[in-house]
Amino acid sequence: QSFKLLGFLDVKNVPCARESVLYGSLGSFVVGLGHFLATSRVRRSCDFAVGGFICTMLGYWFYCRYNLAQHRIQQRMLKEGMRNKILFEGSSLDPERKQTGNERSDS
Repeated sequence: QSFKLLGFLDVKNVPCARESVLYGSLGSFVVGLGHFLATSRVRRSCDFAVGGFICTMLGYWFYCRYNLAQHRIQQRMLKEGMRNKILFEGSSLDPERKQTGNERSDS
């Protein structure tokens, strides 16, 4: 089963969505309670809690998606490097292969 937030955000299948909602809820609680303890104004504290939820959720969403994109780029580079290592291993294009005296005079 999937849980859709606001009818379109599939929290289970979209990367970073679950964590963003959870951190947003925690941020909402902290900001709302902090404002209430400081001012004792309930309605204004609820407004701050909603703002805290939005800011925390969006902040963590962008942070998580940025890290996910970096991780995917690193995976792609590693995969390509492994493919090249297998492809060129033992050939004259292998950068780790030590050249002997005969091979140096040929090139």
